[in-house]
Amino acid sequence: MKNWYLIYAYAFGLSLVVSALLTALMRRVALRCGALDHPGERKMQQEPVPLLGGVAIWLTVYAVIGLNLLIAIQMRHLSLAWIHANVLAFLGPDAIMKLVGIGIGGTIIFLLGLVDDLTALKPEAKLAGQIAAALAPVLCGVRLDLFIPDILAANGWAVWIAGAATVLWIVLMTNSMNLLDNMDGLCGGISAIAAVSFFLCVFQREEYFVCLLLVVFAGSTTGFLFHNVSPARIYMGDAGAMFCGYLLATAAVLGTFYTATTPSRIAVVAPVLALSVPIFDTLSVIYIRWRSGESIMKGDKRHFSHRLVNLGMRPAHAVGFIYLVAAVTGLGAVLLGQVGLLGTCIILGQTAGVFCLIVLLMNAGNANRGTGTRL
Repeated sequence: MKNWYLIYAYAFGLSLVVSALLTALMRRVALRCGALDHPGERKMQQEPVPLLGGVAIWLTVYAVIGLNLLIAIQMRHLSLAWIHANVLAFLGPDAIMKLVGIGIGGTIIFLLGLVDDLTALKPEAKLAGQIAAALAPVLCGVRLDLFIPDILAANGWAVWIAGAATVLWIVLMTNSMNLLDNMDGLCGGISAIAAVSFFLCVFQREEYFVCLLLVVFAGSTTGFLFHNVSPARIYMGDAGAMFCGYLLATAAVLGTFYTATTPSRIAVVAPVLALSVPIFDTLSVIYIRWRSGESIMKGDKRHFSHRLVNLGMRPAHAVGFIYLVAAVTGLGAVLLGQVGLLGTCIILGQTAGVFCLIVLLMNAGNANRGTGTRL
């Protein structure tokens, strides 16, 4: 296990450096090509900001994992069979097929976001592309384990139910992270925090590939953050935000959060807690738009971060506050696998209480100021 700690540290450090360098490079490319995010009614910046930061994140994840895998295979004392037995065994005999599906889906979602950054796709086309990206890993065998009753499993419904739930989960998180990308450093920071939370949930289960994927992803988003914290010098764009959501969603499906030794089956909701901030942001803004009689697809400045700014916070402070909420709920996710049913219920209650307090304080602040949108 000590050797794996060194490998994780190496993977994180390498990804961080590569991402930071690639992000600087992509900023120059974006400036030269005119790939800029211009100020607008729903934008926070006052000047055009280069896009294409998502290219650096995507390239880092694929390059670091792919190149190091090739290097490992070429080493004399390692082989593809060894890697399969010691790194990919938890994925089952069809591990390679599952990884291919995840890689294809990630590429689809990245290219979809890149096209949207450059040409602004219609919402319907964007959703269709997200579903296609989510179907890629599902068709290759990556599905949620829903503890489906034997009667449904015997009739063949289990695969269809699990597949549909997995597609829904991936599309939800892809859009949630995309919607969360509305302030400097927000989406990248939350992605890194969620990745660390997932890592702490699974690193003792010997699921080495998931752990490596998470530390490489955390390093890539952290490297990007060097250029994205306020005032941002580059944005990740939809290509980066949707890829972040896709990768975290698929990592949650791959990771094991419940085993025969886990005290409570409710531990499987650990990914929901780790990603509770983007989920809360998405559901709350959809509710606000629905209650106002507006289209839920319409963009606006009523997200979690925007509402904090309306209460008087500076944008950087609002982002820091959201980081803290994500870290607290992420720690709760880590603990779910260590406690029994009562402890699990307490953690879930505490998490719900955190968001209820946020809503109450927001509503009280808006009522006193006579401004803002109440939930």
